[in-house]
Amino acid sequence: MRVAANSSAAEGRRLAACVEGGVPIATVSRVSATASRPGRTRDSLARLARYTLVRLVTLLIAVVVAVYLTILIANMGGYVDEIRRAQIREAVGIALSADPGFALLGDEERRKVWEQTVAIEEESLGLHLPFGVRSLMYLRNALTLDLGMSERLFSDSGSRTVRLILLERLPPTLYLFATADLLLFFGSVFFALYLSQRYGSLLDRLAVALAPTSAAPAWFYGIILIVVFAAALRLLPFGGMVAVPPPADRWAYALSLLEHLILPVTAVLSSAIFLAVYYWRTFFLIHSREDYVEMARAKGLPSAMIERRHILRPTLPAIVTSFALTVIDVWMGAIVLETVFNWPGIGRLIFQAIGMFDTPVLVGAVVIYAYLLAVTVFVLDIVYAVLDPRVLIEGRKAG
Repeated sequence: MRVAANSSAAEGRRLAACVEGGVPIATVSRVSATASRPGRTRDSLARLARYTLVRLVTLLIAVVVAVYLTILIANMGGYVDEIRRAQIREAVGIALSADPGFALLGDEERRKVWEQTVAIEEESLGLHLPFGVRSLMYLRNALTLDLGMSERLFSDSGSRTVRLILLERLPPTLYLFATADLLLFFGSVFFALYLSQRYGSLLDRLAVALAPTSAAPAWFYGIILIVVFAAALRLLPFGGMVAVPPPADRWAYALSLLEHLILPVTAVLSSAIFLAVYYWRTFFLIHSREDYVEMARAKGLPSAMIERRHILRPTLPAIVTSFALTVIDVWMGAIVLETVFNWPGIGRLIFQAIGMFDTPVLVGAVVIYAYLLAVTVFVLDIVYAVLDPRVLIEGRKAG
């Protein structure tokens, strides 16, 4: 209290001295505010750094827990390791029986050689350790994508290394869903903003009427699009990422990729665009009735300026949050959609690994998805904090 009073008194004396010297109070206030601005900037950056660190640690913990649960489920609590032990015994027995020198040994010696060979193979895979220890080793290897060799799947180059298989399938998934997500987000937001200023028009009623069509998943529309545009009209390819054989020219390859993107991207948009437009249209209609928007209309501001500054800008935090949820939802539908379009991505790889019970590839694909979702949530969460400083203020009060 005393410090605050002294500070106020000192500020009053400073203002009085400035006035006596002929300096306007407004000028003094602006100078004071400018002087304190670096301090506020540093404080905001510090709060943003703390918020970022907390969110990063939280997401890392969530990824570790999710991957560990995946390992436990994929291993069936250790049952898959027992299957591996049986496979090792069978493989060692077949290999030794083909050795002429092994047949010359006595029964006891053959049994000892077989047991020693089996023990060496099991130790190389860590199967001699308790399952709890093995599961933690699997967790470490999974988080670093050091999952060894695939049991049944191969990469296009013929490699069985799980990391190479996953890294080979990741870019196609990013191509497809980055394109679909961006088109869905920006298309739905700006179209809904346009409709909110034309409430009751024919286009507005048509968009509302088409909203229930988003109830069907993307793969359902994908099948319809393949039947119509690939099978019946022969306008677009049935599936795949590029033509077979792939074009040697870089521009021809890019055009082939764009051609193969049309149907799956259209399927994603068909399954979500109208519902998203309906949601955002209603959202913008509510905000377009706010007092400050009506005041802007009364001032005679252009409609485009009102949409951009007075409706879109204040609602950006909610828009970013919805975009994060949309991205996660679209990621989750990748398995079936990529399988329908024969798209060589992570989703189709998961489907193949499930069918072949290829545990290393399955765990690695889940880890890739966990990382992708964590990065998506992390980036959009930071953007949300930058757009809405109240997040940082509330986080500081809670801390």
